[in-house]
Amino acid sequence: MADLRGALGLWRFACALGWLDVRLRYRGSALGPLWITLSSAIMVASMGLIYGRLFHQDLARYLPFLALSLTLWQVGLSGILQDACTCFTDAEGAIRSMRTPYAVQALRVIVRNAIVFAHNIVVPFAVFAIFHAWPGVVALASVPGVVVWLLDGFAACLLLGAICARFRDVPPIVGSVLQIAFYVTPIIWRPEQLGHGASWLMLNPFYPLLEIVRAPLLGAMPGAVVWGEALALSCVFCAVSLVAFARVRARLSFWV
Repeated sequence: MADLRGALGLWRFACALGWLDVRLRYRGSALGPLWITLSSAIMVASMGLIYGRLFHQDLARYLPFLALSLTLWQVGLSGILQDACTCFTDAEGAIRSMRTPYAVQALRVIVRNAIVFAHNIVVPFAVFAIFHAWPGVVALASVPGVVVWLLDGFAACLLLGAICARFRDVPPIVGSVLQIAFYVTPIIWRPEQLGHGASWLMLNPFYPLLEIVRAPLLGAMPGAVVWGEALALSCVFCAVSLVAFARVRARLSFWV
């Protein structure tokens, strides 16, 4: 807990590190982080036209759904989980040279992904404007979901960052699991396409976490069951992360 309190006290330092990571990643580039926005726009347009035809979907309804779903998955859920795996190993130099709380590196990852997310969210908003699909005031209901994501992302950095520092085979395993999850989660296809089988989606832990942010941005309110499962999963995940981090924190500097 002292480590977490110390990291919160250094939040400005963590923000500076996250911003520096983004600047270094695109150093020497003419467009900088706008390359992320451009590549996302091209992918949404190409996949929307192809899968819209394959699934016989109305493009005016399907493209806003696809644009938002891809952005939330790639930069929100999947992106932060993959970055969490290298949370401590990528910061090996800083950990060995500076006496700072380890949780600062977790905040650094969150800030870095938040900046990238801010560049990518422009794409679905542009699609909303083109098809006049603005969700209205109900979109504000996505804010609590984003807060849950931030807490889960921080917990993922503590847990996966520590595990992957000890076992270097774990990041490829996480990547493979996320690739499978991409296809079994309603991202490129809509939940109603399953018909009566849509109830089985609640067995997928990524679905309720995705829905508490996506549904309000599409103009709908997630149900109480979806919110209940998302909160339950988040509480268990955060508790496990804190316990695991507390047990291995003293050995992290030797693992990296």
